[in-house]
Amino acid sequence: MHQGPTASWNLRDQHMFDTLESLLQFHGSDAAAAVWAHNSHLGDASATELGAGGKHNVGQLCRERFGAGCYSLGMGTHEGTVMAAHDWGEPGEIMEVRPSLEGSYERLSHEAQLPGFLLPLRDGEGAGGERRELRRVLSEERLERAIGVIYRPAQERMSHYFHAALPRQFDEWVFLDRTTAVTPLGSLSEPGRPEAGRAGTGTACPSGRPALPCGSPFGEVPTLDSPMEECSPGGAS
Repeated sequence: MHQGPTASWNLRDQHMFDTLESLLQFHGSDAAAAVWAHNSHLGDASATELGAGGKHNVGQLCRERFGAGCYSLGMGTHEGTVMAAHDWGEPGEIMEVRPSLEGSYERLSHEAQLPGFLLPLRDGEGAGGERRELRRVLSEERLERAIGVIYRPAQERMSHYFHAALPRQFDEWVFLDRTTAVTPLGSLSEPGRPEAGRAGTGTACPSGRPALPCGSPFGEVPTLDSPMEECSPGGAS
């Protein structure tokens, strides 16, 4: 793990993918899985700055291995709260998430003026002309936010944004305009200082068959034509 940032990242994501593949093989040819992790791990790295820097991730490896049997969802938010730490080794706390930056996919989604929506992005059979045009417009690289274990609002642009081409990164985009930080069930911690838990984003469904849309936690799948009336996600991206 101490071979440099790129080598250690690739080693970690390769191990996560190898573990996933072993579990699928163990459960048989009809097995399917749902994976929950941050966007930076489950969106196809080859469509982002990560890939340009020589990094791969679970999402890219799943697409290469499972093809259309992998359906990946990314998650974004404009503002809200997140459970994170200011630095490595420090306790987690609930922090305010700054409004998304101009020029980002999150800000573009916010400008739709909807509380939340699911946006299908996958190309191929069944994709109509409107979706292809949407993919074309959104394929121009923009900033995308990523908040993980650490959140540093004072240097947010440098620490938490990277360039990506959303339609190549994900099969579907889940957007919630305002999100609320996760807190562990049954925690006895003081308010603002839960013992564990942090925001998680993104899901992927590698399997031997397509999964649509990965057992969405929202039940009915709203689109831009059918916005969600209530948005109470488990975290912020």
